[in-house]
Formats: sequence, structure tokens, C-alpha cells
Amino acid sequence: MTRAVPPWLAHALRAQRGPVQWSAVARGALGGGPLLLAAVLAGRPTLGVVAAIGAMFAGINDRPGSRRASVGRVGGPALAGAAGLVVGTHAGDHVSAVLLTLLLTGLGLAAGAVSALGPVGSSVGTQLLVGAAVGAGMPLPEPGWQRALAFLAGAGWLLLLRLALPTPGALAGGFRFDGERNAVAGVYDAVAGLLDATGSDTATARRAALTAALDHAQDALAGPRLRRYASSAAERRLHAQYAAALPLAEAATALAWAGEPVPARTAEGPRRLAAAVRGSTPTGPLPAPSRTVPALRALDDALLRAAEAFDRGDGGDLHGRRRSRAAGVRTVLGARGREYGLRVALCFGVSAALAQALHHARWYGQHDHWYWLPATAVFLVKPDLGPLASRVLSRAAGTVLGALLFAGFAAVLPRPEGLVALVAVSGALIPVAARHFAAQTAVVTVLVLALVMAGGEPQASLGRIGETLLACAVVLVVGHIPMPGQRGGDAIRARLAEAAGAAQAYLDHVLGGSEDRAGRWALRREAYRTLAEARAALALASAELPPLARHADGADETAATLELLVDTVTACAVHLDDTGRLDPRHVRRLAELADRVRARGDVAVRLTAGFRRTAGAGGTTPDTDGAEFGTERGRLV
Repeated sequence: MTRAVPPWLAHALRAQRGPVQWSAVARGALGGGPLLLAAVLAGRPTLGVVAAIGAMFAGINDRPGSRRASVGRVGGPALAGAAGLVVGTHAGDHVSAVLLTLLLTGLGLAAGAVSALGPVGSSVGTQLLVGAAVGAGMPLPEPGWQRALAFLAGAGWLLLLRLALPTPGALAGGFRFDGERNAVAGVYDAVAGLLDATGSDTATARRAALTAALDHAQDALAGPRLRRYASSAAERRLHAQYAAALPLAEAATALAWAGEPVPARTAEGPRRLAAAVRGSTPTGPLPAPSRTVPALRALDDALLRAAEAFDRGDGGDLHGRRRSRAAGVRTVLGARGREYGLRVALCFGVSAALAQALHHARWYGQHDHWYWLPATAVFLVKPDLGPLASRVLSRAAGTVLGALLFAGFAAVLPRPEGLVALVAVSGALIPVAARHFAAQTAVVTVLVLALVMAGGEPQASLGRIGETLLACAVVLVVGHIPMPGQRGGDAIRARLAEAAGAAQAYLDHVLGGSEDRAGRWALRREAYRTLAEARAALALASAELPPLARHADGADETAATLELLVDTVTACAVHLDDTGRLDPRHVRRLAELADRVRARGDVAVRLTAGFRRTAGAGGTTPDTDGAEFGTERGRLV
């Protein structure tokens, strides 16, 4: 009998799939390599090293999406990295090793808490800490402010390439908005895919794919406006096209919830809309679905409104997440922020203390790089890079492979031109290697070792391997010890509580009889998005080693129940629009799911007083109508 591969090992062996972003490959080749070459020719190779590091980080954050969204995704972390360089350089020059360790630990606490805000927050925290470690320990002749400017120049150069260079095959309709167009078109394709899957076993997966497409489009349209005037006609058209997709997605979800197959021609309309978005062309005639049930009538109405919106080009402002600054502060100071902040602070502080102890004991030899140890720990402690065991294995394997490859290259390549070429090639490979953490680590290791040698230091492959393995050991130990004041799984419960709160807000709006459809669609988006984020966090937690994975036991069932509840609320919304009342099936399903959440005990939802008013004449409202469902622990009202 074949034994199943443990989840933590299976995750380490799994790679992401998808097309190669050749435009990102070209930007990577034009990023750090040319900057390093210019600095070498100018006689300032160390400044070129720092600029290439900034370009490298920008390349890592150069993800698929819109140009405008890349400003915050690349620029925000770059500013944090520059600030870290200034602070680290000043501290490394003026304070003792003990005070420096305490300062780095405090920065780790703050950066870890900020990382709980999401991918951009995580990148901000990472570059802040890496910049502080590099500034404190990397032997460079330049003062901190020059290092920071060089770092920003490197990141800014790659960001400029991202904004200015067109994507191949995306010149139609103005390449400035090619990322936004592809994201919005992906929503219509996902709607069509869900309609195709209605009534089949793949409907749940297609609904999740629709959520991911909507999340991607929402992020793509939420970037800063780069024009002097508020928006162009092309931008207004994209907002209108995105807004028109929301009622289509709602109707498709209601049809999937009903579980009855629909005619094949039903999905043809959304597909034609997707083609019109991609090509910036008129929609042409759209095939109308049959109008036999409320959800099909809603789909037909949504197609008509979409055709009008495409022509009119005015869709309001539904693209952004309606989250207040107070919500962000609560996340940073809440369970997720506290747990992650404490863990990052401990890993970063212990690594810095250990590295400096070895440094002052002269165990590293003449050419030390003690900052590698805390900088490596920062990447290893990031949960968004995968489960702990998976990322430790991947980091160790990738570092060994990259160091051995560089040792071979260093033996035969001429200097400095060979090193410059190696930096350019490594930069180009980062987008390709991003499919797996081990592959990305190998490429980054080659790039960093080439930069170290280009800065005038000898080949350091062996030291890089030793530092990484030591950082892996530190993070593996710290990652499994309980944090003071924290219960195991607090971060998971916080994710579920946030998702339940968003589901409750959506439920209250629908059953409360509000006529604000734009507000309803925004609440629906937030409910599905927070659920998707909770699902992603649960998937990572479930793939940890058993001592950590056990904290996620049963949480996935709660998330699945909340998703079914939001699906049901969506079906209720569509039915209420058409008939003004709920039928017995909706009533029974809402009560059943709310009761199931109560039985889970992780979070709670309640049915509003409007539940009784909207129940159909032929239905029966449960005795629990108007009452709260769930235990006192984690109750959300």
C-alpha cells in the first residue's frame, strides 16, 4: 500500500503554473545589470551593488497586473527598504552590538505586524528589515543617505520600465491599461465558466475562480491615477465594464447555487463581453438567455445593462475595497498582527544576536557577511511564501544549488563584465523562477553572490550556505514555539472572524430590504474576498508540520459553511429582486447554514428581523428567527 505524501512535503514539491510573463523577463534583464555596469564604469561599483539590490526586490514584487497597481506594489516596499538602509547604517555606525540587536528586534515587531495587512504590507515589512540588516552589516563606503538613494534609483528604474514598456500583443486600445483590460476580461470569462459548470461537480471550483478573477480586477483598478486629470475615457470605460460584471457574477452565482444546468448559449453573452473588453471593440448583439426563473431573468437584465454600460462608459466607483483605516489598525494590533509581529521579532532578533556573536568571535573569517543571517530569517518567517517546513526546505535546497552554480561561474567568468552579465541574466530569470520558492532562491543566491563579488569582495558561496542553514534552524525552532499571550491558531480564528463579519454585513443588507444595489455588490465582494483570504491562510496552515497544522483542524469546514451561506444570500438577493419575497427553499437553507455555523462554534452569524418579513407566504420561518446563531466566543453582531 502506497503511503500518502505528508502535506508539508507535498507543498514543497509543488510548483505554480501559468504562462511565462515575457515582459517581466525583459524588464528583469534591463534592471540591475545595466545599473551595475553604469556604476562600474563610473568607478562607484558599491553604489551599483545597492541599486541592483533595489532593482532585484522590485523585480520580485513585479507581479502580473495593471501598471498603476504596480506603483504601490513596488514603490511602497522600496521606500520602506530605503528607510531601513538609513536606520541600519546609522545604527551600525553609532550603537553597540547589544543596542543594535534590540533595535532590530523592535523593527521586527513593527514590520511583522504591518505584514499582516496583506501582500504589499508583507513586502513593506520584508524590505524594511532586509534594508536595516544590510545597512548595519554590509561594508560599504557610502553614507546611509547615498545608499538609500541608490536603492530607490534601482527600484525606480525597474518601476519606470514597468510603466513605460508595452506588453507584447497589448497595443490595441492603448497599452497603458492592458493589465486592467485583461483583468476585467478575465471576470467575464470566469462568469462564462461558472455558467458552463452550473449543475455539475465543478461549479464550486468555478465559483472560486470567479472570486479570484474579481479580486484580481479589483486590485488592478485600484491603482493610483497617473494622469493629471482624474480619468480618461479609456479609464472610465474600464470602470464601467467592471461594474457591469458584478450583477452578472451575482446572477451566475445564484444559478450555480440552484444546481440546475442551463442552456449552453447562456454563457455566450459573457464570452462576447470578454472579447470586447480585450479588443476594445463594440459588444455586438448578445444572445439573450431564457427568462424562465428569477436568476435567468437577472442574468438577462444584467447582460442588457452591460451592453448599455459598454456604450455609455460610465460605471461609477465600485473598484476599491471599502475598508477604513481603523480596520487596518485593528488588523495590525489584532491577533494576526500580534502573533506574526512577535514571531518575526524573535526570529530577526535571535538571528541578529547570533550573527553578531559569531562575527565578534571571528568565526566567520576575514570577510564576514553577518547580515545574511537575519536577512535570510526575514524571508523564512514569511507565511505568504508557504508553510514553514516547505519554505525552510526550499530555501535550503535553493541556496545550496545557487551557491554551487555561482562557484562554477565565478571560476570561469571574466571580471567585472562576466559578473554584470550574470546579474542581468539572474534578473531576467526571477519572473520565471517565481513559480517555486526553491527556484527563486537559487536565482537570487546567484545574483546576490555576483553583487558581493562585484563590490570588491571574494567569492563567498560557502559562507552563504552556512548562513542560510543556520537561519533555517533558527526559524524552524522559533516557528514552533508558542508565543506569549497567544493561543495556537489565533491568527486562523481572526481570519474566520473577519470573514464571518463580512458575511454578516452582506446578510444584514440583503435581508434588511435595502435598495442600494451598488452597496450590496460591494458587500458581496468583501464577503467573498475575505473568505478567499481565509481559505488561503487555512490551506497554508494545513500544510504545516503536525504541531502547527492541528490548529487548523475543523476550520476549513467553518470556512466552507460560510461560503455556502454567502452563496445562499446571493441567491436570496436575486430572488428578492424578482419576487420581493423568499421561497421556502431559501428560508430553510439560510436557517440550516446559520445553525451549522452555530454548531461549529468558531464564529457566529445571526438572521436579522428582516428574515421574517421576507419569508414567502408558503414558507415557515424557524423559531430561531431574529436570534443570534453561535456561541458567545467569537460572536459577531
